[in-house]
Amino acid sequence: MSCGEPHETDCSEVLDHLYEFLDHEMPDSDCTKFETHFEECSPCLEKYGLEQAVKKLVKRCCGHDDVPSDLRAKVMGRIDLIRSGQAVPDSDVTAAGSAD
Repeated sequence: MSCGEPHETDCSEVLDHLYEFLDHEMPDSDCTKFETHFEECSPCLEKYGLEQAVKKLVKRCCGHDDVPSDLRAKVMGRIDLIRSGQAVPDSDVTAAGSAD
């Protein structure tokens, strides 16, 4: 997604790292770049607002449930694979869901 306008930080970069921004998992300098981008780009600001609302809803509805340690390990493993640039096969994800 792109709004078609030139920005110092490209829309695709902002959207690719949106959850890192939402979860406060990026350096302050990157947060500042993202905040500046949101001031300039209404489509990205709208996407940010939507994802922020979903995150709050999930926390409110599911925030008190204990997550089984094996599920947490599987999810963290998938996140590590994705962050390292490796593809996660669809069959692997489906098999993990049907095994539980």
